[in-house]
Amino acid sequence: MNLLKTLRIVLVSASLALTALPAPAQRQDIRIVASFSILGDMVEQVAGDLASVSTIVGPDADAHIYQPSVADARAVAEADVIFVNGLGFETWAETLIAESGSQAAVHVATHGIAPIEIDGATDPHAWNSLTNGVTYIRNIAKSLGEAMPGHASAITAKAESYIAELKALDAETRAKLAALPAGRRTVVTAHDAFGYLADAYGLTFLAPQGIDTEGEPSARDLALLIEQLQAEGAAALFVENISNPALIQQISDETGIAIGGRLFSDALSERGGPATSYLEMFRHNLGALLDALDRPAAR
Repeated sequence: MNLLKTLRIVLVSASLALTALPAPAQRQDIRIVASFSILGDMVEQVAGDLASVSTIVGPDADAHIYQPSVADARAVAEADVIFVNGLGFETWAETLIAESGSQAAVHVATHGIAPIEIDGATDPHAWNSLTNGVTYIRNIAKSLGEAMPGHASAITAKAESYIAELKALDAETRAKLAALPAGRRTVVTAHDAFGYLADAYGLTFLAPQGIDTEGEPSARDLALLIEQLQAEGAAALFVENISNPALIQQISDETGIAIGGRLFSDALSERGGPATSYLEMFRHNLGALLDALDRPAAR
């Protein structure tokens, strides 16, 4: 974190220089920083044009291994409100915020969500359940209403409209996945990012990596997973937008299980991609899963 410590000196110097300048005109909005792209989109859906929203970890980027930049620290230092996922997802966030000298209010979007555990560790990917997504939006709306009390009613209206969309998609997801036979409910992804989706919709997800993409699976763990898949099978393998597909390709080569496509786990897609918003991400993932799981087993 030497970069952040260096930046802190830069920001302090800059703030001292700014005190000599005339006071700027009062802004009509507030500056919000969200830790990663999925959360940033949720905040934008609720804030609308009442605030400017930026994200630290952008589309198609892996927040698990992200290294904040000087620009990130400056954005945090200048923010009025900061949203983080929590549950141990952004291991770099606390240091980034502290070293930037930010005076922003920091809000944890997963407040009130009951975390699940995978291999004894808290799974931070709570957004992969739409029911949890509703909790995210309610938390965001509450925080924004406190930050902008004059716009509280508009914020509440936007939040409730968005929540209605999430609930409708949740009902659609449950109905479509409920029709899958018991033998077509197991898939393999690059890392354990879909535990909440599995619990919510009755699927089984296996992965060579745990909830954190930083560590590589051991040769023994990978061999055991391949043995399990050779014995029990799986409906499909999926690559992820944030991960190198080589590991999933190796598993496919070893087991003969087809790769069913790409899922968006920890980040949205770049502009022009199929998952540029939280709702679009979930619809894409649902479509990819159904397309693969509805097909006869390819072994």
